[in-house]
Amino acid sequence: MSNQAYQGKLEKLDANRWRIPRKGRMLVDGVIYTSEKLLPVLVSDNAPQQVENVAHLPGIVGFSMAMPDIHWGYGFPIGGVAAFDVEKGVISPGGVGYDINCGVRLMRTDLEAKDLKPRIRELMQAMYNAVPAGVGKSGRIHVKRNELESVLRQGARWAVKQGYGWEEDLVHTEEQGCLDGADSSNVSDRAFERGLPQIGTLGAGNHFLEIQEVDEIFDQEAAEAMGLRRGQAVVMIHTGSRGFGYQVCDDAVKSLGQAVQKYHLSIPDRQLACAPVSSPEGKAYFGAMAGAANYAWANRQAIMHWVREAFERTFGIGSEKLGLALVYDVAHNIAKFEEYQVDGKTRKLCVHRKGATRSFGPGHPDIPAVYRSIGQPVIIPGDMGTASYVLVGTDKAMRESFGSTCHGAGRVWSRSKALKQVRGHEVKSRLEGQGILVLSASTKTLAEETPEAYKDVDEVVEVTHNAGISKKVARMKPLGVIKG
Repeated sequence: MSNQAYQGKLEKLDANRWRIPRKGRMLVDGVIYTSEKLLPVLVSDNAPQQVENVAHLPGIVGFSMAMPDIHWGYGFPIGGVAAFDVEKGVISPGGVGYDINCGVRLMRTDLEAKDLKPRIRELMQAMYNAVPAGVGKSGRIHVKRNELESVLRQGARWAVKQGYGWEEDLVHTEEQGCLDGADSSNVSDRAFERGLPQIGTLGAGNHFLEIQEVDEIFDQEAAEAMGLRRGQAVVMIHTGSRGFGYQVCDDAVKSLGQAVQKYHLSIPDRQLACAPVSSPEGKAYFGAMAGAANYAWANRQAIMHWVREAFERTFGIGSEKLGLALVYDVAHNIAKFEEYQVDGKTRKLCVHRKGATRSFGPGHPDIPAVYRSIGQPVIIPGDMGTASYVLVGTDKAMRESFGSTCHGAGRVWSRSKALKQVRGHEVKSRLEGQGILVLSASTKTLAEETPEAYKDVDEVVEVTHNAGISKKVARMKPLGVIKG
């Protein structure tokens, strides 16, 4: 978190958008989706300065944008969205983040939450035993380097081929669980070392496994299309590319720092290290980043398979009969090539989403056929003890925000501040007092991720709903949480 407040000018466009007017060497305006209620927090964090900084990058198109969960990040703000022309623009690891394709998948069940509650402790323990969680934790999948190269090329499809899940899971995953263009020749030996033992692991920090209850439906038609109903038990998985993705980003920040000098790029912050999209360095980063994104999809796919097994062990019934189907899986930290209408022309752009979710509207060909009439499912995780949401993408998002919306609540306390304010065992007791069972590899993580460390997720979602860049479908409340 930044330790200073934003000093620049913010102009109110409407109830859900504020503008940072173009000035100096900014190439475009900044636009932040937020509300009067959330505005003081983002100003105190100085994250709007990073929105300004991104607006300086060569080839940026439209606006430098941020979602209502915006907070200070590395280079780009977390919650930042920016699109760049593929011929004149740049690609920046700071615009994707260190946890490449940190993302969320939601699995529905045919179980009513009230029927699951008597078995929840047994089920949570089975899930906790099945899915390795915690800092640096090694997984149950052991691969050699050549097999890891296959993971990087194939993503979730690799996991399904190995027996971790069903073919239909791929249909309900963004990019069908595999981003084209992965190139392992641009991945360092250190990244391979870190990635080899960690496929199928949850990690720590804000990552989690949750059993939730659908407690409110806002859009009946969309909810029915996704197989969601009030009172239903669902499972949410939130994790990313682990140490592999971190290393890919770290390596790229160094190499693209040199590219800034080589291509005489003018950037206001060295954390915005970048290279032209079409340059050898830009292509090398994209290839490695795509590999890390595919690693993350394989990771979540394996975890979901073990969650299904935990249900089967607990209830003595097969996954299919329990209705353990994937609703959807979305990425939060990624750069992609997508086409948009800009000034009346279709243009191919490199869209960076860092702490933001794809929010494609109805009819888009990249949405699974079963959801094409309602728009792409958008999964918004809460933060340990708070609600999570399912939304759908909109046509307005395609016109206004490069098909993007928020990704969660967004931090307001740094992890170090959270550790000073609360104790992990206190957080656990408080949540269990609210009827939320907690299993964690570390009480330190519980303190770092205490609900007070985050913005109000209800308010964040309300902004994107009212702004029309995503639409509320359902809200879920946590029943049991597993943390690393």
